[in-house]
Amino acid sequence: MEKLTSSGLSKARLKRFIHLEERDLNDYEWLQVDSIALTAEEQQHLRPIQSRLRSYRTHLMNEATLWARAIYPLLLLAEQGSIQAWSGVAMQATYPQFEIDGIADGVLGKYVSGFPETPYLVVVEAKRGLETSNPVYQLYGQLLAAAHLNWENDQLEPQELFGCYTIADSWSFVRAEVSGITTERPTLRIESSGEYPEQTDAPTIVKILKKMVMKYLQQTRSGE
Repeated sequence: MEKLTSSGLSKARLKRFIHLEERDLNDYEWLQVDSIALTAEEQQHLRPIQSRLRSYRTHLMNEATLWARAIYPLLLLAEQGSIQAWSGVAMQATYPQFEIDGIADGVLGKYVSGFPETPYLVVVEAKRGLETSNPVYQLYGQLLAAAHLNWENDQLEPQELFGCYTIADSWSFVRAEVSGITTERPTLRIESSGEYPEQTDAPTIVKILKKMVMKYLQQTRSGE
């Protein structure tokens, strides 16, 4: 049994264990948010966040400061019902041919007994320095772990979930489908967005997050 750590993944290493299907960047339906409205309270929260970011050189801010000032506040605005934002969430899953674990910088997920039981959106904040790994494949690894955790709860395939990685204050989203979870080589299908700089696109980012959460809540209600 091979043990993988999401923070050390590369595309080549990942493809040794799964079928990876990546689609081109596009304006997918799940990114279309014209029908999603922000409340007056949400808009009021966004204005000072954007105003402060315009006063900083975000690429020079350390990761903890940027997370606290820019990333996590938007995740909080996407909370609905039982879906809450969490930071520093450990995730581990065992597939037939490999184990994978890692710590997600953030998640949006359903909480049970004070802990996120089903992570629906996984967030990776790109680390800085010469020895850091590509955040895209770190995110893919964590999505695989999250998909397996969700499958353990509902046994559904494919597992649909979302992720994003942030570089400074720019967000890039992915939609993932994981199938063949009990097979020797599961399949990970990925759709990706372009970049959304928070200084200019914070309302759009929140709308995308809200749409993802709304879809999850609708699916869970229909399955009850």
